[in-house]
Amino acid sequence: MRKKSNMTPTERRASLSLAGIFGLRMLGMFIILPVFALYAVQLPGGGNKTLVGLALGIYGLTQALLQIPLGWLSDRIGRKPVIMGGLLVFAMGSFVAAGAHTLDGVIVGRAIQGSGAIAAALIALTADLTRPENRTPAMAMIGVTIGLAFTASMALSPILYPVIGVPGLFVLTGLLALTAIAVTRWAVPNPPNLVAMDRVSFGAVLSNVELLRLNLGIFVLHASLMATFMVVPAALVQGGLAQPDHWKFYIPVMIISFILMVPPVAFAHGKWRKQVFLGALVVVLLSHFLMHFALGKVWGTAIALTVFFTGFNVLEASLPSLVTLVAPPNAKGTATGVYSTTQFLGTFSGATFAGMLTQHFGSGVVPLFTAGITFLWLVVAWPMNVNKPVAP
Repeated sequence: MRKKSNMTPTERRASLSLAGIFGLRMLGMFIILPVFALYAVQLPGGGNKTLVGLALGIYGLTQALLQIPLGWLSDRIGRKPVIMGGLLVFAMGSFVAAGAHTLDGVIVGRAIQGSGAIAAALIALTADLTRPENRTPAMAMIGVTIGLAFTASMALSPILYPVIGVPGLFVLTGLLALTAIAVTRWAVPNPPNLVAMDRVSFGAVLSNVELLRLNLGIFVLHASLMATFMVVPAALVQGGLAQPDHWKFYIPVMIISFILMVPPVAFAHGKWRKQVFLGALVVVLLSHFLMHFALGKVWGTAIALTVFFTGFNVLEASLPSLVTLVAPPNAKGTATGVYSTTQFLGTFSGATFAGMLTQHFGSGVVPLFTAGITFLWLVVAWPMNVNKPVAP
């Protein structure tokens, strides 16, 4: 029986610092979610829910368009220059959105934010700096940090919104991105020089069945997340919970869901990997049906959202690790680029479709939409094989 490998000091430093970059960036992205839909209606054009959804989702579209090119560029000029450049662009977009006085201006700022598309380079750098046997713990560390960033954003956003407004939140987002540049420069270890090897064709990655299952999964997961936050803030107000008190709602939801996700993540390896993954997917599916019946009721929405984030956190921690495990060793950069592209296409699609559905059919249809796409994912994921890498 092979002895379980421990992380080296360099691997621990790499995992912690890269998790910190993910956390700072995701905190900046998530912090506007609980309040943006409420803020947008105050802007010229904010009465059009489709435009509100576009403003929330355009970030995902520009991310999706640039993940593969910037992932490819990181293979040529190095991961760190691409990551720091992307964070600088993200900060610029944040400051543009902060200074906007119309919904169209916010859309431009959000589009610039999304042009700092560094997720693929970050995941690839994590793979560069960790051995295969330690990659799952490293990715799980990043996933947990993203969950903590989400929890912090749900708690801080309703508190900060009355004080600094959404423009202030965008400024904070830009400052967090600049902080992440410093972490990248001085805290993240330098990766080894990339060794030339035979490359797997782009078409081969796109036709890899197991990678396709995982790419569909991240698309659906983030489409569901953005769609949910198109309707939850207004539903809480409808249920009698004033916006300044929303932090009292989000903090317990996020803490409880975070605690509940720890045992499944601890078992999400080896022969239990698939069972835990599919179980979390079923939990997310259940949460959408609960949300459909709970909208407008604060306690019901709290239960539905707690169930959602329990499954979401497990899946968010598992998916990137599975991609790097399943992808051929000489195609990880390409695979993570495609994965990140589909993730942000999901971000764009979820917010945009939820805005359109709310505009024309009402918010109650949105959880049915997310339930439908999640059920499709469950059907596709059911026969998955993630216990060994796919041969190149």
